[in-house]
Amino acid sequence: MKAKTCAHMDQLETIRTPEGEAVCAECVKTGSRWVHLRTCQSCGTTLCCDSSPNRHATRHFQADGHPVVASAEPGEQWLWCYEHQLFTPY
Repeated sequence: MKAKTCAHMDQLETIRTPEGEAVCAECVKTGSRWVHLRTCQSCGTTLCCDSSPNRHATRHFQADGHPVVASAEPGEQWLWCYEHQLFTPY
C-alpha cells in the first residue's frame, strides 16, 4: 500500500537532515529546552516539536509558510505537512 502524500511532499527531491549537531536553533538562542526536533524541508532549519515548550517548528510554519518537516530524531524517518495535516513515512 502506497503511503499518502501531498503536493508539498511530492515536490521534495531529497530529505533535509540537521547539519552538524541536532539542536533547536531558537531554543539555543534563549537557553530553552526541547523534547524532539524537526527539520524544515524548505530551508533546512532544525527546530523543536509541539511537545516542546516553545513549539518552534510550528511557529516557523506559521511565520514563513514552510509546510513540510522531517523528524530529526535518530531512527525516525517520516514527514509531516502542516498545511495538509498529513503524516507519512519515507
